Amino acid sequence: MTTTFPDVTISTDRLVLRPFEEEDVTALAEMMNDEQVTAWTSAPHPYTPTDARAWATALSHAERTEGRGIVFAVTEFLTQRLVGIVYLRNTDWRTRTTEAGYVTAPWARGEGYASESVLAVAQWLLRDQRFERLELRTAADNTASQQVAQKIGCISEGVLRNVAIVRTQAADGSWTDTRTDLIVWSLVPEDLDDTDEYDVYESRHARPGPAGRPGHDDGYPLRRRADAHGYAVGADRH
Repeated sequence: MTTTFPDVTISTDRLVLRPFEEEDVTALAEMMNDEQVTAWTSAPHPYTPTDARAWATALSHAERTEGRGIVFAVTEFLTQRLVGIVYLRNTDWRTRTTEAGYVTAPWARGEGYASESVLAVAQWLLRDQRFERLELRTAADNTASQQVAQKIGCISEGVLRNVAIVRTQAADGSWTDTRTDLIVWSLVPEDLDDTDEYDVYESRHARPGPAGRPGHDDGYPLRRRADAHGYAVGADRH
């Protein structure tokens, strides 16, 4: 039985999803210190360059090699700038199920990058890797994360009450842990028939490009259906 994901790069029209590299450390630390990331994730706060280096060079790669899941650094196709993270975790290889999480840099929000990247990973997972279920869990008050789940066609299954901890910020800037409900969402293979925002994507085994950067020519773009105004169908324009 296969118990690790392949080392791959996934490409869409605008994005390249690849393994983390040491060159990502500065951008990663900046992104992870954003207030929204602090509030909705369990990442260390403050998130130091040491934390970022450990994640980019070792911890994120161990998620794949040790069979727990896989971590993608989401970057812009043209600029190679770090857009965010999509990761799979709590993978059950017997039942072919896993859970997705995602983080988006503050400068990249409102561009539809989260839904584009998470859907590309979902398509790769459920089609190429023959998984049977992808689960997402969103905090009850995290409406932005819930919108991503809705846009990619997830089905809301219910609420896990009082099961998780998020952070709230006081007027003096301090952070306090607070308990929250989680909304459970899922995608299964037949749901992909309804996710017609994106028609196709391509994944390739990761290999370095010039100067050690990812080989962007390894993937074909993910083609997005456009509406009458030229916007991708379902894209986040807000």
